[in-house]
Amino acid sequence: MKKPPRTLKLGRPALRLRMTFGVMAFVLSLFAGRLILLQGVDPDSYALAATKENTKPFVLHATRGAILDRNGVPLSVSEDAVAITADPTQTAPVAAQLASLLTSKIPGTTYAKFYADLTLKKRYVLLAHQVSPQTWNQISAEIKKQNAAINEQNKGKPAEAKAPLLVGLFTESDPIRSHPLGSVGASVVGVVGDEGKGLAGLEYGLNDKLSGSDGKAMYEVDTKGNKIPNADHTVEEPKPGVSAQLTLDSDLQWFAEKRIEEAVKQWKAESGTVVVMDVKTGELVAMANYPGYDPNKPLKGQSLKNNALEQVYEPGSVQKVVTMAALADANKISLDTKLEVPGSITVQRRKIKDHFDHGVLKLTIAGVIAKSSNVGTIIASREMPIPQFVKYLHDFGFGEPTGLDFPGESRGVMPQGDEWPELTRSTVAFGQGLAVNAVQMTAAVNAVANGGVYVPPKLVKNYVDSNGNDIPNPAGPSRRVVSETAAKEVATMMESVTADGGTALQAAIPGYRVAGKTGTAQETGEGCEGYCKWATSFAGFAPADNPRFVTYVVLQNPTNGRGGGFQGGPVFRDVMSYALQKYAVPPTGAKQPNVPLTW
Repeated sequence: MKKPPRTLKLGRPALRLRMTFGVMAFVLSLFAGRLILLQGVDPDSYALAATKENTKPFVLHATRGAILDRNGVPLSVSEDAVAITADPTQTAPVAAQLASLLTSKIPGTTYAKFYADLTLKKRYVLLAHQVSPQTWNQISAEIKKQNAAINEQNKGKPAEAKAPLLVGLFTESDPIRSHPLGSVGASVVGVVGDEGKGLAGLEYGLNDKLSGSDGKAMYEVDTKGNKIPNADHTVEEPKPGVSAQLTLDSDLQWFAEKRIEEAVKQWKAESGTVVVMDVKTGELVAMANYPGYDPNKPLKGQSLKNNALEQVYEPGSVQKVVTMAALADANKISLDTKLEVPGSITVQRRKIKDHFDHGVLKLTIAGVIAKSSNVGTIIASREMPIPQFVKYLHDFGFGEPTGLDFPGESRGVMPQGDEWPELTRSTVAFGQGLAVNAVQMTAAVNAVANGGVYVPPKLVKNYVDSNGNDIPNPAGPSRRVVSETAAKEVATMMESVTADGGTALQAAIPGYRVAGKTGTAQETGEGCEGYCKWATSFAGFAPADNPRFVTYVVLQNPTNGRGGGFQGGPVFRDVMSYALQKYAVPPTGAKQPNVPLTW
């Protein structure tokens, strides 16, 4: 029996139609829900997200504050310059021409580096830092000239045959640091690196104050990342840095640098330093070092240290000024003190001599200073208990920070504790066995010149904001370290150093009373055992009876002779004379006291 043939049953059209409409309604409801969410429920967050997708941040660099001398003369300032950037997606077709142009206009650059950067697979590349506006104008003019020639050649050609134009270079503000006086004060001021941050000196130490705060701009950009003209943007304005006005006098600084350079070369020394301090205020009006450097020129291995604060050494006999001031304040000595001084003295089995051979000398205490007798100083120092002596040294600033907060500054080296062996006390009394920096030693001598009152050194006089308003920079508090009577007695002893019979006639200044002290100290050094080098120095003040300035001169390891009087004395005389004349300090007219050196 045969089966009946199969037949295809047709679907129900009404059901299919209803299902189609249902699916369409569901999809449309999803779109409607999304639209309600975007426009009604939370439109702001989605608008913000869309804006972020189409905006680009740009840094607005703050103007770096200047560094000025005490009279407002600029020592370090920021000048307009630009960073050249590129969009390699635009520059790749013309990379060869642009690389050649940039290399010809920017010294110290290479074609290969520019070409590689201009063909990178990215939208942004920094090509050159701190390019002067003049150089960029030359580059822009050459681009316009070449593009005009290209446009002329392209006339009448089909689009696919036209040569591409030189496009895709841009600029950003990138100020350059300039030093109008070149090397003057460079070791104090320091330098700024390519990234606009201080690398040494006050540029480093005051970087946060000088830098200010960068701002930020958010610009709408097109799909290629380019700014859209007249589109909305937001700007957070940069905050300019403050300027620092120093206590340095650029004229005196220049003279001191030239004079110490001459001395270093004359005596074949490794280096030299001159510090000049205002007696009453503690302001450092000169801080000169040689060798130095010119921060406007490429730095090739030069030391960026400020030796006046960063180098320590044993001060030698200049330290006797402090020893005698402490003894006088404690009533252990006076101008009437008389000593019998043998040619040598043994302390804890070590024999100590003077710098000159002699038998027993009958010296007054002024004679001990005038002749710079180590033996006489040791004998006098034994009158004071060691802990009391140590306290005086700390009061005078030894082993303590100067308060300048200069980057890299050393606090010097003092023997630990206050129960020193007798040998330590003896050597420290005449300037061996402790280490100082030049500013510490200047400030200690300044306390004697200032009637026994220690004034903390000061280097930054005040700050100046972007509106020209002064912001005070108060110094630390002064303190009395010895009595006025003791200070005057020591000043009188020091005057004998520059008079007949003293060790530094070369430091005398005609018409002025000058108080001073020589120093010649042994030092350790690399490549030898024990003491193998020397530091020679001279410290003094004038007018001795009404002091205005203290000047301290140090030569490190002179190899063409050795002596604080004939090496440091003439530098002191010339620098001090310059300072007295510039600041119109007249001689007092008083006669130098006639203090006997022997008895």
